Amino acid sequence: MNLIKGNEGKLSLKDNLDIIVAFGVMGIILMIIIPLPDFILDILIAFNITISIVVAMITMFTTNVLQLSVFPTLLLVTTLFRLGLNISSTRLILTEASAGKIIEAFGNFVIGGNYIVGVIIFLIIIVIQFIVITNGAGRVSEVAARFTLDAMPGKQMSIDADLNAGLIDETMAKQRRQDLQSEADFYGAMDGASKFVKGDAIAAIIITGINIIAGIIIGVTSKNMSAAQAAQTYVKLTIGDGLVSQLPALLISTASGILVTRSGSTENFGKVITKQLTGFPIAIGIASVLMFFLALVPNMPTIPFLTLAVLTGGCTYYLIKEEEKQNIMEMVSEEEAVIEMEKKEPENVMNLISVEPMEVEIGYGLIPLADESTGGDLLQRIASVRRQCAIEMGIVVQPIRIRDNLQIKTNEYLIKIRGTVVASSELMSNMLLCMDPSGENAEMPGIRTMEPTFGLPAVWINKDQREEAEIKGLTVVDPTTVMVTHLTETIKLHSYELLGRQEVKLIVDNVKEKYSAVVEELIPDLLTIGELQKVLQNLLKEKVPIKDMVTIMESLADNSRNTKDIELLTEYVRFSLSRTICNQIVDENRAVTVVTLSPEIEEVVSGNIQKSIQGSFPAVDPDTTTSIYSSIRNVLDSVYFYNNQPVILVSPNIRAPFRKLIEMVYPHVMVVSLNEIPNDVEIRTEGVVTI
Repeated sequence: MNLIKGNEGKLSLKDNLDIIVAFGVMGIILMIIIPLPDFILDILIAFNITISIVVAMITMFTTNVLQLSVFPTLLLVTTLFRLGLNISSTRLILTEASAGKIIEAFGNFVIGGNYIVGVIIFLIIIVIQFIVITNGAGRVSEVAARFTLDAMPGKQMSIDADLNAGLIDETMAKQRRQDLQSEADFYGAMDGASKFVKGDAIAAIIITGINIIAGIIIGVTSKNMSAAQAAQTYVKLTIGDGLVSQLPALLISTASGILVTRSGSTENFGKVITKQLTGFPIAIGIASVLMFFLALVPNMPTIPFLTLAVLTGGCTYYLIKEEEKQNIMEMVSEEEAVIEMEKKEPENVMNLISVEPMEVEIGYGLIPLADESTGGDLLQRIASVRRQCAIEMGIVVQPIRIRDNLQIKTNEYLIKIRGTVVASSELMSNMLLCMDPSGENAEMPGIRTMEPTFGLPAVWINKDQREEAEIKGLTVVDPTTVMVTHLTETIKLHSYELLGRQEVKLIVDNVKEKYSAVVEELIPDLLTIGELQKVLQNLLKEKVPIKDMVTIMESLADNSRNTKDIELLTEYVRFSLSRTICNQIVDENRAVTVVTLSPEIEEVVSGNIQKSIQGSFPAVDPDTTTSIYSSIRNVLDSVYFYNNQPVILVSPNIRAPFRKLIEMVYPHVMVVSLNEIPNDVEIRTEGVVTI
């Protein structure tokens, strides 16, 4: 087979690496069966040591366990390789009283003429590997596997939240889910793979004992050696063989421990240990003082402790000076930022007369979130919000202006629509917001608060607590995500206020490019832009997407010849959009969970409908209204709705009036009529509102 490929060749060496690896694994099996010459054994032993060193070094430079996700399988293969070498070397030791130059050199170097010392050193290495490193790494792998599995639901919800907020696309979300699954698989595999190394250490002890005892017996009975000569030969070779196999095993098990104990880091081992150990100069200074006093203790070696005291003291001085220099640079940067803002050209006064459709004002402490030079991505996130609203709701949100406001709190932000504040909250720009997906209080130390979008209890935590929170299954988000999510939901809630005539004109012009017939029929002969705007606002007010403008305009063209009543036209359009409305509340079984009204309530509402130029509304007396509100609250609290979206099903003739009756108290409750539920959708009634 041709394994080297030119431009016109068949296959390349890279394409056949899997075949080479497969042959390598089969070679390990054959090595156990077929006797090997001592020079080949030397080559394989050197290869084993090299592989172990390479793997240990790679773990020092990885920043994520997934960069070496093959480690559990590699651990199995290297363990099998070492056992194969042990069998081959044992065969040579017992049959020829020789096992190659590497084993002999290790034996001579370590033993140094004293066999008892050699045995003790070998046993110490076994104890270090078996009891200390292997047991520790195995326990860490076991706990990490369990906590990783426990944290998966929270991490998956975080990925879904980022996807829904438009922070990531579908491809990136898919990659994150795959990485999350791979990470769980890695820790699960490491939990079992650590048993390989433990078994290898036990096998090494047994093989060593067999080699010494059997070697002495064979040397005395078959090779005409004296007992002392046989002991000298076979103990030296056996200890050398044990060290040659256990030193690589020690490197691999150490690499395993390093890999699983630093899984939460985002930098390589060298950078992390340097950054964290030098992050506390005061602690190093205290250690320097202790070293100095130890140097003064009588009979203590003065020079080592005094040298260490000087080195740690110098390190403390250097770190403190660097910290002061960094603080000065940060202060200068802040002052330069303030000066730069003051140097800006004065705004055109005429611009102050106009009102922005939507704007976000941020306090001074939140400026870094919008400053791209410091890594802030608020502007890009807000651009994705406009795109998300267009995709989900079909509305065109005008560019959202971001401005700083020194008159509000440092960490506060305000969301304004046409100059009026509609939402506000405060952020900790250098912390993370932690929430329990179940809606309970998150059991984490930090600053208690309320999540601004959905009013969930939350905690502001430090960034180094992120891994602990995720292990507990909590959802952790950064401050920018909190603000962007709040902004997104605010836009959806007030989308009908943002839809002006100019925005409707843009939508109509876009539809006209492909569907000119329906536009020309409807506007301006049957309806004006203003009347179309009111219909669309009615839909958005109840969170009905207006993406399907063709269906909306065709329904209006069909019915506006008979009536100009905006409220009635809205109901006709809702009927045409019944599947769109139903898709928001239908579950995976094509069923919708609802509560209904008792006949008494329907009769009260329908009998008290009054009409005005603003549309129809129910003139229900206050006592009855209060009773209806109370009953709705009791019923909704006892029913689980799909996507947590409460739905009340009513008769078509009272849908709009009943919605007006409850919208001030229950703005998030959907009120749908029977004719808005398609025939192929199952209706599950879970409660009845009564008076």
